[in-house]
Amino acid sequence: MKLPKFLLADNLLDDEENQIFILHTQYPRFLINPETEEIEFFDDVSHEDETEIQDTLYKIIEEAQVFFDTEMAKYDQEFQE
Repeated sequence: MKLPKFLLADNLLDDEENQIFILHTQYPRFLINPETEEIEFFDDVSHEDETEIQDTLYKIIEEAQVFFDTEMAKYDQEFQE
């Protein structure tokens, strides 16, 4: 099975922290809160070149935000119909 690059994950059952997250499934794997931009890494990136990993992460986070905005627009459109 081929995993998609991004997945949406939610915490909607927790009344105190009703949040949606983006899960990046490729290296470096991480979970990001698109509202706060907090990131939790699943892979150790400390051995990577700092400049290179920062550039890579910047691009991936931009892609993640576009993915999130697109998915939320789809949900909004479905609920308006």
